[in-house]
Amino acid sequence: MTPETIAKIKSLMAEAFLYEDDLEESFILGSGPGGQKTNKTSSVVRLYHPPTGIQVRCGENRSREINRWLARRALAEKILEREQGRKSAEQQAREKKRRQKRRRSRRQKQRMLADKHAHAEKKERRKPVVDY
Repeated sequence: MTPETIAKIKSLMAEAFLYEDDLEESFILGSGPGGQKTNKTSSVVRLYHPPTGIQVRCGENRSREINRWLARRALAEKILEREQGRKSAEQQAREKKRRQKRRRSRRQKQRMLADKHAHAEKKERRKPVVDY
């Protein structure tokens, strides 16, 4: 983690009124890909914020220190999301993917196909005229 990244996370925590004294931090055994090393070390961070009742687990990285900062960022984002209705980048990405996968209505599909046909005709007219 670079000092700039840590500074950004600290400013996000300050914006969410999230203080180190309020946090209950514990470490849990990791799981998932990474093999024996991740399964034997307690690198997953669990943060609990009693004033709001929000709990976050973070085990994205094999490093405990990086997971500590990532968990703090996730907790601050959750608090801001709850208080201000702000959506986190992760949630925005999920919604964008959902919208992309959603089926189009019949009318939308017909309009899209009509536009494609009109464009194809326009390109067809651009071809040179052939005399026989």
